[in-house]
Amino acid sequence: MALLPDAGYVPTAEDRASLDAWFAEYDAQSAQRNVQRMADMAVFPLNLVSDDAVGNGRSAQWDREQFVATMTQVMGDGSEDLTFESTRTPVFVSPAMAVVFSDSTMTTEGESRRLRYADILVKRDGQWAFQTMIQGGWGDNL
Repeated sequence: MALLPDAGYVPTAEDRASLDAWFAEYDAQSAQRNVQRMADMAVFPLNLVSDDAVGNGRSAQWDREQFVATMTQVMGDGSEDLTFESTRTPVFVSPAMAVVFSDSTMTTEGESRRLRYADILVKRDGQWAFQTMIQGGWGDNL
């Protein structure tokens, strides 16, 4: 019987700093609505897990074109300011995989909306990349 690897990975300070830096860059690109750069920071096909308007769980995969089209539609034209304030709780599965739980507040035109979601990131060639989005409310777009 093959032995499974030790699942008790403890991230280093560098692991955490590199993940925090990735999210800072992604949030900055999101605030600027730079959807093409956001797509550069992802791995395609991108996995999505969500629910739809009637409460059914949904999952799908998006290619880059679908990601860009949907995010461009959802994020608007950039005529108003957009800010994010987030508290993130990463769980490192290994040095190259992390599940990150986020509680965020997105504010635009003085109106705030609270978001809770999880992302799965993978490290490729030393760089983090967004691979899976888990968030309620996207199912009708899948």
